[in-house]
Amino acid sequence: MTTLITDTLTRDALAVLQPGFTGTTAPDWLLRRLGEGLGSVALFSRNIETPGQLAALTTRLRAEAPEVIVAADEEGGDVTRLEARSGSSFPGNHALGAVDDTDLTRAVARELGRRLASCGVNLNWAPSADVNSNPDNPVIGVRSFGDDPELVARHTAAYVEGLQQAGVAACTKHFPGHGDTSVDSHHDLPRIDADLTTLYARELVPFRAALAAGTKAVMSAHILLPAVDRLLPATLSPAALTGLLRSPVSEGGLGYDGVIATDAVEMRAISATYGIEQGTVLALAAGADAVCVGGGLADEETVLRLRDALVRAVREGELPEERLAQAAARVRALGAWARTAAREAQGARGPGAREGSAPGPGDGRFGDGQIGLVAARRALRVTRNAGPYDPPTGPVYVAAFTPVANIAVGDTTPWGVGAELERLLPGTGTATYRESDAQERGLTSLVANVLRSAADRRIVIVVRDVHRHGWMAAALHALLAARPDAVVVEMGVPQAPPAGALHIATHGAARVCGRAAAEVIAGDGAGL
Repeated sequence: MTTLITDTLTRDALAVLQPGFTGTTAPDWLLRRLGEGLGSVALFSRNIETPGQLAALTTRLRAEAPEVIVAADEEGGDVTRLEARSGSSFPGNHALGAVDDTDLTRAVARELGRRLASCGVNLNWAPSADVNSNPDNPVIGVRSFGDDPELVARHTAAYVEGLQQAGVAACTKHFPGHGDTSVDSHHDLPRIDADLTTLYARELVPFRAALAAGTKAVMSAHILLPAVDRLLPATLSPAALTGLLRSPVSEGGLGYDGVIATDAVEMRAISATYGIEQGTVLALAAGADAVCVGGGLADEETVLRLRDALVRAVREGELPEERLAQAAARVRALGAWARTAAREAQGARGPGAREGSAPGPGDGRFGDGQIGLVAARRALRVTRNAGPYDPPTGPVYVAAFTPVANIAVGDTTPWGVGAELERLLPGTGTATYRESDAQERGLTSLVANVLRSAADRRIVIVVRDVHRHGWMAAALHALLAARPDAVVVEMGVPQAPPAGALHIATHGAARVCGRAAAEVIAGDGAGL
């Protein structure tokens, strides 16, 4: 009997983990743990090269565990794992919110889900339901549909519906809402001092909509909301998870009974104070069902540490055995749903489709989704500040003012308009300028370098959240004083007043956003 209990505890402890790994093929240790009950596998850009490779990887995982959950953080827009090396074929939430066409949002999410499903990914850590009420937010920004709770709510619901119509479970995040923060939880613990009235009227509105749309999972945020829990961040808080999220609507909760997944426990908001083992135990005790780990810690040792911490916590009375069993059961039920949903979605796509079959013509790329480009074009906001705009007839010079990327976005995904302008206007040159350049050379020297490099070519100044970066705003102002005919492309949240002879707000930095902007600059787009 002792052996049986031990085996059950071990399998349940493995079932609730969502670990990552390194490499583009499944390591032996991962396959072995799947056979022992591991319920989920998390994929990151380091695991993904081509559709065919990804399909082969997920097929191998399912050979060991047919109902394994294969998760990825594929928001589209700035946060992409499928197309981390090229930039996304889909605009992100802020662009979709700017268009404000829920049919379009649903269609984009459905096509993104179709690509995930055809490669064998069946849980997407998306959409972000955060209301970006703080324009200085360093980690959400264009990942949010906007700053209006009702707008965010209707697009969150449409996104959930579209994604799940493709047979991919949505994981709506970051509960109870990460939009009013000025700290990135990858680095430290953010605090939101909103009262309960504000929380219900703002942060929780999109989550209610997501639940009504049937989201299969919700991801918790590593944020402290004293109005809910004065001591513990939401991921570790029974008041936030078991209380606010799960308790009946009649008792002031949201009445949710699906899977609660944590944001990555190795993020410093959790790991720096509690450590990943204690953080995992506390999260399960608070009401979470699945623990994400592996963006930074991606090895067997981490999985075993967390497994053993959960088993030990049950044995020592820190975590009720029934709570762990309940969490594991929810994860397994989600895996079963995903397997059935994938089959149904494949049937809807026709007899030639199968789980884990790569999309597209087999050219080794994830391809250009026309729906994504259509959406990116519609999201553009073009302002002419100096009368009629005459498109350049020759090459231009692109000065890309580049802030430090947040960890969710990463610094490997290309962004901007340079590559697309080079395609449309051969001979176009691009240079990247960072805050360190302004600090080391001085602002005057940086601006002089841009002017000298551009020579007689028109300058295209690309910025990202210029309202948050003083050095960037100063450089932009100085360049426009010298070259008032310059074009400005804002690829972040367009909070600053439009500047430049032509100002283009793309509402995100996905590859298709850059392409749409380049078309307008070159005179080929409809935005003029």
